[in-house]
Amino acid sequence: MIRILRLLTALTTIVGITALILATPASDRTASTVELSVMNNQQLEIMFRNGFVGIERLSEAELDGTIFVKTGDIPYEWMRDSSAQVTPYLYFAKDHPAIAKFLKGVIERQAKSLALHPYAAATNVDYSVVWPRYELDSLLYPIQIACQYWQMTGDKTVFTSDVYKGFATALQTMLTEQNHNTRSSYTDPGLVNVPVGYTGMIWSAFRSSDLGMVYNYSIPGNMMAVVVLKELAQIEAAVYNDSGKAADSLKLSSEVDQGIKKFGIVHSAEFGQVFAYEVDGLGHSVLMDDANIPSLLAAPYIGYVASNNQTYQNTRKLVLSPANPYFYQGRLGRGIGSNNSPVGTVWPLSLLAQGLTANSDAERQEVLRYLLASDPGDHLLHESYNINDQKILTRPDFGWPNSLFDQFIMVGFLGYAPLPHL
Repeated sequence: MIRILRLLTALTTIVGITALILATPASDRTASTVELSVMNNQQLEIMFRNGFVGIERLSEAELDGTIFVKTGDIPYEWMRDSSAQVTPYLYFAKDHPAIAKFLKGVIERQAKSLALHPYAAATNVDYSVVWPRYELDSLLYPIQIACQYWQMTGDKTVFTSDVYKGFATALQTMLTEQNHNTRSSYTDPGLVNVPVGYTGMIWSAFRSSDLGMVYNYSIPGNMMAVVVLKELAQIEAAVYNDSGKAADSLKLSSEVDQGIKKFGIVHSAEFGQVFAYEVDGLGHSVLMDDANIPSLLAAPYIGYVASNNQTYQNTRKLVLSPANPYFYQGRLGRGIGSNNSPVGTVWPLSLLAQGLTANSDAERQEVLRYLLASDPGDHLLHESYNINDQKILTRPDFGWPNSLFDQFIMVGFLGYAPLPHL
């Protein structure tokens, strides 16, 4: 493999990548050409292209004018996945009307789903619930991508009445779950009812991995909430002229942030002050990280903290070490897995989070080497792979890491700016 520093000097070819965008309820398809620099490495070039064109086969235009985005080999739409899967297209929406229309269709569907089922993580094409488990980040991703679309394009028409209803429902749900003990009636057969104290943070039932929590205040999820609630306040004030919801959003963001600082930072004898992964507000905490984003490792990527923040750096050392029970290393490198995959498997999502928050070219190069080594031969990234054998993997078709790979290459190596956070 050509070293990345040499690749950076080999950006001599501008190629057209055809992005087939679903444009009408009749599922007519129109082609929009996006020009991107492609590195002079065949494996990398194919993986880069696959991330962009893969979204087309996972997207469906629906009769209500929205776009349904499947997660991959699981043919349903997860709120966080569908947002993350289309994120690289944000860079091109301003200059390509077909891409803008596509993204607006994605955002409209997510908002309708939020209004109907705020406690659902995933829905079917007919808006029926297929994964009823409440995960805090499912409320956050649709708001964030809508705000980033607005910031990248200046187009306020994305904020329809349906989007207003969906975001209002999301905000009310978060306010309810801030006082879970006294306000919430949410329950689930898989939920383990662990006592919690009031912290100002937002209670969640399940992790971003879709599995149960040990303690019900997710620090990564609440980090994301701090950022997204500020973004929501901007939308409510500047677009909908709703000063009440803007104020509620800012107040909740501040209270969540105070809760993280008071309850979510704990002392580790080995690493110093670190962010916990989960807490209960009663003095108990879990020190670990999971590959799914939001994660502690991804805290700078989601906009919560600068990558040189000392507490974050201490946490980064912890989660990228054997002190994290889901950290693995072997023949193909090292990285973080999940409690939702077999022991010894690393998720490309965690490697991408590491690369997108790295402070050195050397670390970004190392991460890219690991990602390329994870390719089992189909030039795709998967949910997870065995750290000693890339052909042992989970999820043969998983859209999220392939889209995030494109963002990593664009920001880490091609000079694109990170997506904005208000």
